[in-house]
Amino acid sequence: MKLVYNINDRPPLKQNLIYALQQLLAIMAATLLVPVLVDGSGTYMSQPAALCGAGFGTLFYLFMTQKKSPVFLGSSFAFIGPLCGAVAFGFMGIFLGAVFAGLVYVIIALIVKKTGSAWVNKLLPPVVIGPTVALIGLSLCGSAVNNLTNTAVAAENYSLVHILVGIIAFLITVFASTKGSKGMKLIPFVIGILGAYVIALALTGIGYLTGWDYIKLINFGAFEGMKIFQVPNFTFVGMFKEGFSKFEGFSTVLNIFMLFAPVALVVLAEHIADHKNLGSIIERDLITEPGLHRTLLGDGVGSIIGSFFGGCPNTTYGESVGCVAITGNASVSTIAIAAIYCIVLSFFGPFTAFVNSIPSCITGGVCIALYGFIAVSGLKMVQKVDLNDNRNLFVVAAILVTGIGGLTLNLGPITISAIATALILGIIVNVVFNKRTAEEKVEDAE
Repeated sequence: MKLVYNINDRPPLKQNLIYALQQLLAIMAATLLVPVLVDGSGTYMSQPAALCGAGFGTLFYLFMTQKKSPVFLGSSFAFIGPLCGAVAFGFMGIFLGAVFAGLVYVIIALIVKKTGSAWVNKLLPPVVIGPTVALIGLSLCGSAVNNLTNTAVAAENYSLVHILVGIIAFLITVFASTKGSKGMKLIPFVIGILGAYVIALALTGIGYLTGWDYIKLINFGAFEGMKIFQVPNFTFVGMFKEGFSKFEGFSTVLNIFMLFAPVALVVLAEHIADHKNLGSIIERDLITEPGLHRTLLGDGVGSIIGSFFGGCPNTTYGESVGCVAITGNASVSTIAIAAIYCIVLSFFGPFTAFVNSIPSCITGGVCIALYGFIAVSGLKMVQKVDLNDNRNLFVVAAILVTGIGGLTLNLGPITISAIATALILGIIVNVVFNKRTAEEKVEDAE
């Protein structure tokens, strides 16, 4: 696609503030959900602190990648399991886990710096990375639909009203992106979310007047006890107060290491896939420039910095990549302003309350577009692959079937996700069965 704003372009400040708000809304729901899933009481992890950590982590990533990669880092769902285990060891346990996860990235980054990244492109050609990227988008479809139908918490909450409002959010987003003015096309998600929110607000008002509970979509409880100014429950403050009081010697350190380090290796696959995907969108090979070693350092150390503030290790966000793809705005300045928003708004209670009040169906509606674009980006990579060749066909089949089917590998306390399992299997099939003879290499070149 043709980019409206390239990496080094700087949109006019007033517009850029709105574009950054759109990036923020795209990543907000997932970033704020992780601390709730890990620690609903808010004792060790809080939404404002996670938001602030994501902002600082993203700024470090942009610095480390020399402002050449428009990626936003947010709370990683892959670390929910390890975080739930680390909570037992207090603030220091949570932060130490993020340090171990980040160090895995740092070590791999140093290896890549030494050996170069050419092997990555050989190991992950389009026939492997294409279906993997598509799988990342497709694997999120269930989340989008559950939010759309209001069944993310419980199946009995299924609601046609929620589906209607979610579909309206999606249609408004599509209209703004395809039929709107040039300005509207750059902020379709802001328009979609706010437009649907107004409709949900009207329905909720009618619900209170008539007593029809099933059309009360807005969660006004999110505003209860709200403070205009709040100091987030920062992890580093808790660490200094609590220290190592919940540690039981070296065994605790080893336990935390085993919780986090293996998961970091798994998330590495998604890191590469996200950067390959984004590279195809902006037509730059991010694995080569700024280089995989820089993106890994940015992600790894960015996770440590993010956890220092908010406890959550960070990861590259597909929602952010999807936002770039749909709007055509790859400006790094937009990502930087979104990160600054995160830091500033983490101290502003009404904003967090507003985000929490947005009905899940609206999030699900706009995510139809976001997740769909991620999947389509992967399919575009496969377009260049000759699927009439059974060797290629089997690689794609192995990735899609095992990934969509949800094949995970449970190795004791370690779980290798379906996406990572599918990618590993795809790499093996490609390496073993997809070797080209000398004659075929000549034909390919021609």
